[in-house]
Amino acid sequence: MASNPPALHMLCGKIASGKSTLARRLADADSTVLLVEDEWLKPLFGDELKTLKDYGRCTRKLRAAMAPHVSALLNANVSVVLDFAANTPGQRAWMRGLLDASGAAHLMHVLNVSDAKCLARLRARNAEGKHPFTVTEAEFDAFSTRFVRPTAEEAFDLVSYDEGPLRA
Repeated sequence: MASNPPALHMLCGKIASGKSTLARRLADADSTVLLVEDEWLKPLFGDELKTLKDYGRCTRKLRAAMAPHVSALLNANVSVVLDFAANTPGQRAWMRGLLDASGAAHLMHVLNVSDAKCLARLRARNAEGKHPFTVTEAEFDAFSTRFVRPTAEEAFDLVSYDEGPLRA
């Protein structure tokens, strides 16, 4: 059993800002499980993911299926690093529901990375070919228009990273 109370770690940052790198580091802690949205979306919905609208539809299905699992882990005294986008108020509302259902502690990790740096990382990631999805610069722009930083009214405990974590 964990000596610290279980916590839900959430990540807010644009595509290629370093969310997954940070998520892997956070998941190294004892009694901690890493859940990666892209690793679930690709096998379940990969053929259906063509547009931003497709992503919204598929991630809503995935989140509905995952919610009881995440709550069960937290209630079993296991911390969860949720490598799911927390980039819009709607996405964060789902995460708030997980917190309300479990009563777990939490941290919202916010990566403040410039678009130029994200795009450079995205190009490198695409060239490497190991990520489940290849994201174009146009798709980066489309997703970025929906990005909204967490507000005080959302009442998350925030940890900010300027220019993101160092790459692994």
